[in-house]
Amino acid sequence: MNKYELAVVVSAKLEDEARADVIEKVKALITRFGGNVTDVDEWGKRRFAYEIQKMTEGYYYFVHFEAEATVPGEVEKRIRIMDNVLRYLCVKQEA
Repeated sequence: MNKYELAVVVSAKLEDEARADVIEKVKALITRFGGNVTDVDEWGKRRFAYEIQKMTEGYYYFVHFEAEATVPGEVEKRIRIMDNVLRYLCVKQEA
């Protein structure tokens, strides 16, 4: 199993509960495809370097997980169409 880090930027317009729901859906996607979520790091609200969808701020989350090589592609496919996710990036961590 490989270790991955998934960075997710969520819209700042959402309430706390709605943001938590988005992250829970992301974690559910990872476990659905056979991954194991090890840690979720919340960085809070940050300003963007440039405007994204007419917004200047967003909430940053970093989800660390272990999974087979096919899992990140499947997760990214579904995150791409999720509402309220402004940006995402999944990278493999070095051993």
